[in-house]
Amino acid sequence: MDNSNEETQSEIPAVSEQPAVDESLGQAGPQPVPEAPVEASTPDPAPAACRISEVEASIEPETATGGPVEERRGFIKFLSVFIGGIISVIPFGAGIWAYLNPLTREKGSSGDGFIKVTTLDAIPANGIPAKFSVIADKKDAWNKFKNISIGAVYLRRVDGKVKALHTVCPHLGCFIDYRAGENDFYCPCHNSNFKLDGAILSGVSPRAMDPLEIELRNTLEVWVKFQNFQPGHAHPVPLS
Repeated sequence: MDNSNEETQSEIPAVSEQPAVDESLGQAGPQPVPEAPVEASTPDPAPAACRISEVEASIEPETATGGPVEERRGFIKFLSVFIGGIISVIPFGAGIWAYLNPLTREKGSSGDGFIKVTTLDAIPANGIPAKFSVIADKKDAWNKFKNISIGAVYLRRVDGKVKALHTVCPHLGCFIDYRAGENDFYCPCHNSNFKLDGAILSGVSPRAMDPLEIELRNTLEVWVKFQNFQPGHAHPVPLS
């Protein structure tokens, strides 16, 4: 037993003794830090505000003397005002045109208000009235309608001449019928009767049937100056 313990102890390496720490080191004050060598100082760059003011100062002379930037701005302002003026004038002009030339005003191809209705040979020669539609173009400031019916007229021959009467009753604007059995004109709304020449026979109509102007053109063409009149008046009052 003793021999084995001695062998084990001989195998463990000997620990070297550490020198004792001087306790005075822990109580020592802070050691002075060596100062860095002073190098030659370089001038600091100018602040950003100073640099911006320098840039603005370099730009101001160009703008103050009316450079190309100001010229472009002035041209853009002028162009904007000019285009805005045109855009505002177009609707105003269209409104004026609509007021001066309303939808109820039709013109024939000649531009004088006469519209071709039929030919002379289509009107009975025995004086019996015949009803014809008035076909024309109707337009306003925005739209144009071609070849539509804008009304109707009664045409009859009297002593070789053509007479035209409006088909609308002067009372309240109802349509007047021709009665072949009675050989007269009759308004079914309020029982007004008219002679073949348009004169009042009976009823509540304030005036006779409205006559219309006639022109014969190119020998056989019957042109009528078609227009509407206000109802309820003792004398014809054309609609504008």
